[in-house]
Amino acid sequence: MYEVKVKSKFSSAHNLRQYKGKCEELHGHNWHVELVLFAEALNSAGMVLDFKDLKNLLNEVLAELDHKHLNELEWFKTVNPTSENIARYIYEKILSTNPELRIKKVTVWETDSSAATYIAD
Repeated sequence: MYEVKVKSKFSSAHNLRQYKGKCEELHGHNWHVELVLFAEALNSAGMVLDFKDLKNLLNEVLAELDHKHLNELEWFKTVNPTSENIARYIYEKILSTNPELRIKKVTVWETDSSAATYIAD
């Protein structure tokens, strides 16, 4: 089994609904995101997927989130923009346009010491 991962980042603002505390107010983060794929075999070039291509897929989705108020994006109007749900959003967006990929997990770091990971069944 092989595993490859890429990291990237974006900046955005959000406020948490159904939350009592500072995070219910509008605030921002410099989010770091890690995307992990796995494969049982390598392609003819000896790779799971070229890192450049994988990073481009991730950055396409992150561009939709970068410098936005996440609560105003269509998907987050009904889904609370928590780190957990942002990880799920990224996973689903990449998979929707690349169903052949075997995404193992997406991890979203809100701070240097706090992260949430989405792993699909």
